[in-house]
Parts: sequence; C-alpha cells; structure tokens
Amino acid sequence: MFSSSRTAYSGAAGAPERIPVAVHALDPLLREGAIGQLRRRPEIELREENASAPGTVALLVDDVLDEGALTRLRRLVRSEGVRAVLVVNSLREAELLEVIECGVGAIVWRHEATATRLTQAVLAAARGDGDLPADLLGRLISQVGALHRSAAGRTGGPPSGLTPREVDVLRLVAEGLDTGEIAGKLSYSERTVKNVMHGLTTRLHLRNRAHAVAYALREGYI
Repeated sequence: MFSSSRTAYSGAAGAPERIPVAVHALDPLLREGAIGQLRRRPEIELREENASAPGTVALLVDDVLDEGALTRLRRLVRSEGVRAVLVVNSLREAELLEVIECGVGAIVWRHEATATRLTQAVLAAARGDGDLPADLLGRLISQVGALHRSAAGRTGGPPSGLTPREVDVLRLVAEGLDTGEIAGKLSYSERTVKNVMHGLTTRLHLRNRAHAVAYALREGYI
C-alpha cells in the first residue's frame, strides 16, 4: 500500500520485532544524522553498513539520485535481497519509475526525514508495502499513465497478465488501503488478500506492492 503505517511490524509469532536497519550514505554527516534519528527508536536495530543480509532494511541517504546511488540501490535490492528506503532531496521524472521498478517501495524527502517519518518508511519497507510522499505518488501515476497511453497507441491495448481479482486488490492498494480495509471492501479474508498479492508478485517477478502498482499502472489495469 502507499498509505501511512498503522500497525507495528511483527514476526511470525505475532510478537513485535526490532527491524535490522543499515544506513548507507557516502557523506558521513548524512549517515550520522540518519543514525541519530533512528538510534532511540525501539522498533529499530541499527546494523553496520555492510550488514546487508535478507531481512535487513537498507536506508540510503543522498542529496540526489546519481548513477552511483542508483547502482548501489540495484546491488542491495537485487543481489543482496534487502528491502530499501530512499531518502533524497529531489527525484527527477526520469528516475522515479526506475527507482520503483528497482524494488524501492519507500521514499522520504530529506526535509521530511524526522525520526517518526523514517521509522514509518522502514516499517513499510519491512512489510513489503509502499510508502511514497503524496506529491511523488501523483507524479508516478501521471508518468506511468503517459507511458501506457503511448504504448497503447502503438500496440492497440494492454497485454493480459492480471486476473480481475488481482486488479481489484491492486486498485485499492493504490488508493492507500491496508490489508484489512481491502478485505472489508471486497468481502475477502485478510489471508485471501495476502495470497492474491503474494501470487501476483511471485508470478510476475515483482518485488513489492509498490512495484506491483507500478506494473498495473504501466499496463493500463488501473
């Protein structure tokens, strides 16, 4: 989903767990600033920068997303299997969809990066949810919509790939509803909603809910 975090992250047994977080920043001041924001949060367990095992959330902090930062993102998410949160001052239109498709579901503007906001993004990333600033979500929808209209003009329509049930679930995910709210809207159990999301992300090799919504937008389903 793309809305604010509403529930604490919990493990398989339902007990709250501390989320391992490794802060990545080339600028030592940026790195120490982010660590200082997170150090006293009970939900967070800070790890060394080289601790990039699956299950770890990598918090990447930079002024802008240059090619070097994008390469680090790809390496961490695709090769090492971590969840990622990106903290930047700005993001160009050309970079936005690439970041989402890289597997980053949570993005925070530097000027909004309080301890609470960073923790919210980390919680979302740990669950595999999306957490984007409202203005950025609007830009994503506009950008992908334009790409789809351009592609549809050349091919005559979107390809098949999503079932009606999957489209229904993804449409509500894009509107910011959480799993319980989606289940209530569609008269499904929460387990069914989770199974639908797991099935489509696995089948289509999508990395998280944000990537799934980006795919659905690009292909014209929502």
